Amino acid sequence: MGSPNTYANPVVTGIGVVAPTGIGAEAHWQAVLSGKSGISRISRFDPSPYPVRLAGEVPGFDVAEHVPGRLVPQTDFWTQTSLAATTEALADAGVNVADMPEYGMGVLTAASSSGAEFGQHEMSRLFTQGPEWVGTYQAIAWFFAATTGQLAIRHGMRGPAGVICSEQAGGLDTLGHAKRLIGTGTRLMVTGGTDAPLCPYALVAQITNGKMSTQEDPATAYSPFSVEASCYKNKEGGAILILESLESAEERGVSGYGEVSGYAAGMDPPPSSERPPVLRRTIERALADADMTPSEIDVVFADGAGVPALDRAEAAAITAVFGPGRVPVSVPKALTGRLYAGGASLDVATALLALRDGVIPHGGLVGRLAPGCDIDLVTGEPRRAPLSNALVLARGHGGFTAALVLSQPGHGRSRDVPEIRKSTVKTTMGAAR
Repeated sequence: MGSPNTYANPVVTGIGVVAPTGIGAEAHWQAVLSGKSGISRISRFDPSPYPVRLAGEVPGFDVAEHVPGRLVPQTDFWTQTSLAATTEALADAGVNVADMPEYGMGVLTAASSSGAEFGQHEMSRLFTQGPEWVGTYQAIAWFFAATTGQLAIRHGMRGPAGVICSEQAGGLDTLGHAKRLIGTGTRLMVTGGTDAPLCPYALVAQITNGKMSTQEDPATAYSPFSVEASCYKNKEGGAILILESLESAEERGVSGYGEVSGYAAGMDPPPSSERPPVLRRTIERALADADMTPSEIDVVFADGAGVPALDRAEAAAITAVFGPGRVPVSVPKALTGRLYAGGASLDVATALLALRDGVIPHGGLVGRLAPGCDIDLVTGEPRRAPLSNALVLARGHGGFTAALVLSQPGHGRSRDVPEIRKSTVKTTMGAAR
């Protein structure tokens, strides 16, 4: 394990997916490889009155099959998808929580829209039937820490617990912070996130940012880095990942999908500052954290906003670090839409499966690459390639930016880690009890 101030990179030993591309990591992966789009007309409610009518919905999710009956009335669909994904991830990792020290397991999830649909239902009851009709669980089900609390309670995890609210970047931030917590002694962290922004209340709130596509052709509605790019579509679902110390994984006889080798985060300056976006520097810091050079990265999983100005900025950052067209770039979320708190963790799941199988999934490019996007975007069909290290990028509304380096098991490098106080991640389990 090295000197007392170094530690081996933690490994992702389990993946759980609930997404428009399918329920289960393998179902999702096969849909991605086949280029099967999960974007279609919204069916969870009638979208006719709204300018946005397409989104990525989770197909065939039976709540009763995945969530204990007593929890169904207590939770929003956002939390329910996390409960299902966590159950899958723990099973995939071969973890029996009864055999693990309860204070050695923690939960750190990302949240964005949180329990918007649950809150909408209760507000409707308030204004149409009166305050006595508002359910008791309104006090907790909408709360951004509800999922973390429910997961910690359900699985008896009493170690570090928290929630990170940095929109799309949150899926990477949870893994970055969990990596540091494992470096200070925690054995296992449940990380990642899901989201469920598909209800009228949440949709109206999203439309106000001006970055959602109003196109009604699923084939062209979301095409990052393309001349046809016209903003993005949203979706529901995401991924939960089991991050475990190398020592714990080895004790259990598992190698995992890959190591979390490097992480960095930053915040974009205000638009009026004329300062450059922070993404390039964030990439460079993540590579430095992984002790790697740009030439060691085999594929980049881009944020792919689908907003022309943001696409150009991301392409410029990638080009500045790696050179024009020097590294393959994949945007698998073009098949599903952007997913806020669940989007980046789903990209991490996809990247890990790509490392496992040595294949880069293709995106949904329509037409030609947009001017200023001088990147090697993988389109048309998957690309076979030897893959050792992958870089995943994410940006959240308001300037949140994150970069994560993933490596094949055994390909990462041990790193120095500073002392971190336990108080750096707030315990929020009590909020959802």
